[in-house]
Formats: sequence, structure tokens, C-alpha cells
Amino acid sequence: MSVPYQVVIGLEVHVQLSTQSKLFCGCPTVFGAESNTQVCPVCLGLPGALPVMNQRAIELAIQTGLALNCEIASVTKWDRKNYFYPDLPKGYQISQFDQPICGEGHLDFPDPENEGESLRVRLIRAHLEEDAGKSMHDEAAGKADSRIDLNRTGTPLLEIVSYPDLRSAVAAKAYLTELRLLLTYLGVSDCNMQEGSLRVDANVNLHIEHNGKTIATPIVEIKNLNSFRAVERALEYESKRQFSQWQQTGAVMGDSPKQTRGWDDAAGVTLPQREKEESADYRYFPDPDLIPLQITDAQLQRAQSAVGETPLMVRRRLQRDHELKAYDADVIASQGRAMVSYFDEALTKGASAKRLSSWMQQDVMRTLNENNWTITEFPIAANKLASLLVAIDDGQLDNSRGKNVFQYFLDRPASDLEEAIKSLGIASVDQAELEQLCRELLAENPKIVAQVKEGNVKGLGALIGPAKKRNPNIDPNLVRTICQQLIDTEF
Repeated sequence: MSVPYQVVIGLEVHVQLSTQSKLFCGCPTVFGAESNTQVCPVCLGLPGALPVMNQRAIELAIQTGLALNCEIASVTKWDRKNYFYPDLPKGYQISQFDQPICGEGHLDFPDPENEGESLRVRLIRAHLEEDAGKSMHDEAAGKADSRIDLNRTGTPLLEIVSYPDLRSAVAAKAYLTELRLLLTYLGVSDCNMQEGSLRVDANVNLHIEHNGKTIATPIVEIKNLNSFRAVERALEYESKRQFSQWQQTGAVMGDSPKQTRGWDDAAGVTLPQREKEESADYRYFPDPDLIPLQITDAQLQRAQSAVGETPLMVRRRLQRDHELKAYDADVIASQGRAMVSYFDEALTKGASAKRLSSWMQQDVMRTLNENNWTITEFPIAANKLASLLVAIDDGQLDNSRGKNVFQYFLDRPASDLEEAIKSLGIASVDQAELEQLCRELLAENPKIVAQVKEGNVKGLGALIGPAKKRNPNIDPNLVRTICQQLIDTEF
């Protein structure tokens, strides 16, 4: 059902980069360490401690920017973003204000509501900054205690800021899914939301058509979004809430300040937190302890070579070179780079792309899910799966017996196709023998013969089971074909 407004969404995504040490010091970034054990005078902001830039974070930021089609700055600098919060010991955050490392770019991703189509979100910037610490609140009965863990302080973040190009909660979730997939392809982050490696703030307001004019509601920034499903639910709720509030109050852009609201996932509602700050509130100024950084052509070339094939490129290649449908190409690409490598290796060993895609989506992925395996843990090597599929294509095995071989490979990873066929008692069936079997079945089932003559060919399916009992090596498709031919010529 259509709604009388258009949702306008922009997203800010904070990505923790996969570096061994923090952005401006040598402290480790291991998740789950005992509180306040991965800190030093630099990340604590103690007097006299000076930051030293992490070169690896710069490399990962440039790689990400190139993959996101961003303009990479020739010169970038560091700025202090001043605000007070208990888990920010320095009283300021080292970030980037007017000269971010990555400028405007864009990300294309599959349209979740139109198969085969794509959407594009333009990016304003992607800049580096250090993370703050973590506040932990104990609100048990009779308590109101808070503890601060500063292990995360100084961890390198890349903040990716989009233009408000998204028009639905479903599209926002699809954009985030594609962004996370791209980042994992690049290896720049593990994007583990449970560990805080990827965090999302959503900005949303409505454009309402009223009396021939477009009215914009005040922008709300939603925080505390710990999953993509939470992003989707929060945007859906907030859109309805803003429309209801506009109906009651008539509030429009400019009537009230931007607001920050938190998402209560259990209650399924957004709750007010504070008025949203503007850049002037942070009193940005260049960090006097860090000199501007010049990005060289050599750095750009190294980063470009490290980007490799993106998910979008994979989809297009599978559709163009192997004639896969858009949906099938997307399923393969969305499983990650390791799955694509497995798929490509099987192709080089002779597997046909369409049959391989079908088996990957059904038997392989089902087995991975049942055993909680990744494709790198899958016991059937790509060349072995390819040999099985080639045998099916060549008529050596039918699909049913192929599944028996597949299970044999799972149970005995060291086996090969020849051993599996021999152990399972799979043998080729003589054509004359198969025709005789079909004649016997038809003679025993005159009702099925009559149904087929009347045009009901589905009745032939009832003959497959009895045929399999007499000879488990028969090909069900051949049985159907031969029975139809015999009915047309002999019965």
C-alpha cells in the first residue's frame, strides 16, 4: 500500500579497520581483552604523549575509497573534534574535517525490489578517525553504576557518509549488505557488528506532498543500531512516527532542531536522546601534533592492485561470461570471495556454470549451513565436485546417483570419482535392457498407458519408483523418454 510521503535516508557507517595496532599508537586492537589493558599514554591522551600515524590504516582507507569510486585526496589532514564524553579521555577526537582522505564516490547494489536492476547511492566522503572508548552501564535493582573500558580508544575507524539517496528501509538494508560484502571482499574489516567492527547511524526525514507543496520534516539521526534488521525496523518505525507527528503538529524543517534518537530494539521504538549537533558545535581545528599527509601515485597504484574484483564485477562477469541469471550470479557473489574462488576453480576443471550454480546453491550451501562450515572448510575440493558434475553432464550418472556420489565424497574426502562409482555399485545400463524394462512396466500398468494417450504425461512419473527398484542405475529421465516413445509406437 502506498504512503502519502517519501522517505529520505542517508547513512553514516563506521568501519573498524583490520590493523594490528591503533591509529596513532602501538597498542593492540584485539577484541575481548580484559578492560583497560590495551592502553598507553598516547591513546589515553596523557600530557606530553604524541601521536604517530598508522600507515596500514592509510593503505586500507585508500583501498576502500578506490573500491567505492571515491576521489582520493592528494593531501589530507587531521583535525580535532572537540566534545566531552566520559569514554573520550582527551576531550577531543582526532578526525578529519574539511580535507578527508576520500572524497565523493558511489556504490551500486542490487535493487531488492526489482530483480536484475540496481540502485546507486552517492557518497559524500569517507574519512579516518580514532574510536572512543566504551561505557558500560549497570542498571540492576539498587544500582546506577557505569564503568569505562578504554581498550577501544584510538582504534582506527573509516566513516563512510552517504548522500540522502535512499528511499526505503528495504533499500537501506540492501545498501548496507552490499557495503559490508565489499569491505569483506577487500579484507579491510571483518565487519562484525556484534563486536562493534561495523556501526550504523541513520539519518531520516520525510518529504510530504501537501497542498501542492513538498514539506520536509525535521531530520532525525537514529543511533544504537546493532544489526541491519534493526536499521530496517528503526527506519520503518521512525518514518511512521514522523508522519504521525506532522499530522498532529504540522512541524516542518526549520521549526525544530535536528534530533538524535536511540533505537530500543526490544520495544521496537525510537526514543529521544538530545538535539543533533552541527559541525560548529565541535569547534574543529587542525591537530597541531600531526602534519598533513600527502598521498603519492605509488600509494594509489599499490592500493588499486590490492582492490581486486568487487562483488559488482563478479556478478557482471558471471552473467556476461557464463550466462547466469541475475539472481544466481548474486547468490554466488554474495557468499564472499572464497566462495567465488571455489566456483571459478570448479569452472576451470570443466563444470558447466549453470549446473554448478544449481549444485552450489542447493547441495553445497545446504551442507555448509547444516555443519556450520565455511567454504574453506568444505571437505569436497572444487576439482572433485567438478568431476562429479562433468560425469552427470556426460550421462555417466543421473542426478539422483550424483547425489549419492556427493554424499560419498562428504563421508570420504580422500576418495575420487572412480572409487565412489565402484563402491556405490553404479554401472551403466544397456539401452536394450532399459527398453525391455520399460516395456514390462507399461504392460503391467495399462491405466498409466491410457492416461498418457489422453495427454496426461505426468502419469509416467509413477513408473520411476518401480524402475529404480528393479535397477537402481537407471536414469529417470531416460525412463520417461523411452516409455513415451513406446506408448507412441507400440502400445
